[in-house]
Amino acid sequence: MVLPFIFLRMPNKQTTYCHATAETVDLGAVHAPKEESIKVFQEIAHDLKKELLHIRREHQKHEPEYFQAVQHLDDHQLAAFGPDNFVAVRVASSAYGIHLFGKVRIPALPESGPAYIHFRAFVPGAEPPKLHSIHTEETEHSDGDKTYRAIFTKDDDLEWFDT
Repeated sequence: MVLPFIFLRMPNKQTTYCHATAETVDLGAVHAPKEESIKVFQEIAHDLKKELLHIRREHQKHEPEYFQAVQHLDDHQLAAFGPDNFVAVRVASSAYGIHLFGKVRIPALPESGPAYIHFRAFVPGAEPPKLHSIHTEETEHSDGDKTYRAIFTKDDDLEWFDT
């Protein structure tokens, strides 16, 4: 996975490398995907599906709770989404490219419950878009218990994420 960097030159110091973060770019408002975002989605769709199936298999080994909402779906059902299921997007621009965050509905699941994945893509200028990551969330509660998920609801905000 290639991560975008910002290059900072400090006086009398070495070049410093920084990942793009929510603090270093302005993430736009959530909106329905437009033509350019749909093109990006179509270009990364194969990698998105492949990575989704891969991380499900990996998480099944240690934390199956991440994919509990889709445990009854086979791989084909889980990855049977397309451009018509790409429902929301947020975009941030930086000096080195576009950061696109998307929400995709898994059509085999009812819209009313957990039925969405969140992905992040990077468009490095004139180069082809690249899948950056699929959002997985680990939440630690006040009692020390943890919950895990990779499948989100319609009402879950599409926020900046690194993993």
